[in-house]
Amino acid sequence: MNRNATLFQLSDVSFSYRQTRVLAEIDLQLCSGRFYGLLGANGSGKSTLIELLMGGHKALTGEVLYKNKSIESYSRQELAKQLALVPQHFAMNFEYQVSDVVLMGRHPHIPRFSSPAKNDLQAVEEAMQIMDISHLQSRPVSALSGGELQRVVMARALAQGTEVLILDEATSSLDIHHTIAIMQVMRKRVETKGLTVIAAIHDLNLAAAFCDECLVLKEGRLFDHGPVAEIFTSDLLHTAFAVEATVHHHENNGRPQIQFRYQ
Repeated sequence: MNRNATLFQLSDVSFSYRQTRVLAEIDLQLCSGRFYGLLGANGSGKSTLIELLMGGHKALTGEVLYKNKSIESYSRQELAKQLALVPQHFAMNFEYQVSDVVLMGRHPHIPRFSSPAKNDLQAVEEAMQIMDISHLQSRPVSALSGGELQRVVMARALAQGTEVLILDEATSSLDIHHTIAIMQVMRKRVETKGLTVIAAIHDLNLAAAFCDECLVLKEGRLFDHGPVAEIFTSDLLHTAFAVEATVHHHENNGRPQIQFRYQ
């Protein structure tokens, strides 16, 4: 994988649900081997932007390119080999075991009517270990807590073995221990394997601690975009999030630390 190569390019992208404009005039370039934080208040367009990046929505205007080709020119299987999504909410209608759900991440790589190969099973085992769910592998997903289920879905995405991992507020139902553990896994894979992570995150300090760059959406527009060491300012936090805060920078790594002020 060519680190820092352009993966996504959005040019004048807009999107509407019926008559309601959700995104407008998005110009954006995302490169490989980076950890991007996607930030914004509720309703700012984060989930819609993720759908466009995944090829789930067609832009009303403009174009979304992935590796210099229109996202619409890829088949669903081609995209599934390169892009994995961890949604905020996940539901299963059948009594699948945990290991079966994680194995679903390997389906794009397994030929039709074929059984999983040794490398598929190894990928599943490794993903369950990383997500600390090996002890749950024989349990039906209906018997899991919300946090446990979210770790299963994360393991499924890791087993998928893609170049890009997109998280749509995927840590919102997790306790702080597993949230930090997952962010550390993502950070390490970005650095050691060149993984590209695009994560919608509500916790601004979490984004500041782990991301390389942040994209800030406000009312469907790209309000700001830049390295974490530069993008977090008191003015941005006030304008984009309607909060009062003081921003300090860690003396060793330069990463921002946000201290919110409450009246």
